[in-house]
Amino acid sequence: MSALTRFLGDTPLRVLVKLLVVSFLVGLVMHAFGWSPMDVFYGIRQFFIDLWNLGFHAIDRFLGYILLGAAIVVPAFILLRIASYRK
Repeated sequence: MSALTRFLGDTPLRVLVKLLVVSFLVGLVMHAFGWSPMDVFYGIRQFFIDLWNLGFHAIDRFLGYILLGAAIVVPAFILLRIASYRK
């Protein structure tokens, strides 16, 4: 078995035929949906941008909830500390 055959996993001609068949099927499906290769790359890029923004949006919402709760808890804590300080 040659190094090229071992690397490819099969004979070069069979690998070429398999790649041609799979490429044809993928191209057929992409054409049916009206996709281009750049649409796929833009879709992947947009997915990661949305994921990044979603993460920061979740942190923003979390911090917003903390600030909202702190608007009630901190003054109540201060009032309770002042009330217990007199005793």
